[in-house]
Amino acid sequence: MSTESPQKAKVILYWLEKSRSQRILWLLEELKIDYELKVFKRTEKMVAPPELKEVHPLGKSPVIGVHAPGAERPRIIAESGLIVEYLTEYFGKWLEPKKFAEGKEGHIGGESEEWLRYRFFMHYAEGSLMTLMLVAFLMHNIETAPVPFFIKPITRGIVGKMNTAFLHPNFKTHLDFLEDQLATSPNGGEFLCGPELTGADIMMIFPLEAAQWRAGLTKEKYPRLAAYIERLQQREAFQRAIKKIEDVTGEKYTPSLSK
Repeated sequence: MSTESPQKAKVILYWLEKSRSQRILWLLEELKIDYELKVFKRTEKMVAPPELKEVHPLGKSPVIGVHAPGAERPRIIAESGLIVEYLTEYFGKWLEPKKFAEGKEGHIGGESEEWLRYRFFMHYAEGSLMTLMLVAFLMHNIETAPVPFFIKPITRGIVGKMNTAFLHPNFKTHLDFLEDQLATSPNGGEFLCGPELTGADIMMIFPLEAAQWRAGLTKEKYPRLAAYIERLQQREAFQRAIKKIEDVTGEKYTPSLSK
C-alpha cells in the first residue's frame, strides 16, 4: 500500500527516553516522511527535563512540531492520540480504515467494523489500558522503595491488597478481551482492526509492551496477543525506529515501564 502523500512539511519529534514518544518515532518511520529528531534525557528523578517546557507548557513527551512550507514557525502538537491522528490525516490515510460500509456512506449505523474498532482502540489505549499500567507501575515503585525494614511489611501489604483486589482481576479482564479481539479481527486480520496496520496498533504498542512486564501478558496465557506484539516489533519501520534511537543515543533501547 502506498505511503506517498502530496503534503510537504518538516516534522520535528521531541523524543524523551522511556516514554510514549517511541511509538511516534515508529509512526514517522512507517510514513517515511522527512523529520528531525530532538532527544531529551530524563533527570536523576526520572522526570522530563525542564527544557521540554520550552517546547510545550506541560513539559511532556511526545510532542511534535509541524513546519509547513512558508510558515514562520512550526505548529506544536502534543498528546499521542492527537499526534497519530494528525500525521495520519495528512501523510498516511492508509493507516485509518474506511469509515462506512459500501452503500452506507453518511448513515448512522453504517460505519464499518474496522473503523469502529479503530476509533475505539485509539481512545482505549490511553483511556483504559494505560491507566491500569500506571497504577501497576506506581505499586511497583512503592513495593521496591528504599524504606526502613519495619515499614516494608506495611508497603508490601498495601501493594499485595491492591494487586489482589484491583489490578490482577482488571488485567485479566482486559487481556482476555484483547485476546478475543484478535481472534475476531475483521476479515481474519492479524491486527486489531483487520488485515492492515492502523494508527490504533501504533497507539497500543506502548501499553502492551508494558503489560508483558507488569500485567502477566505471556505467550503461554495469551498466545494471540504475544504473537501480535511480536509482529508489530518485527516490522521494518519499528526496527528502524529502534536503530535510529540507539544510533543517536548510543544506548540500547528498552521499552518504557520495563523495569
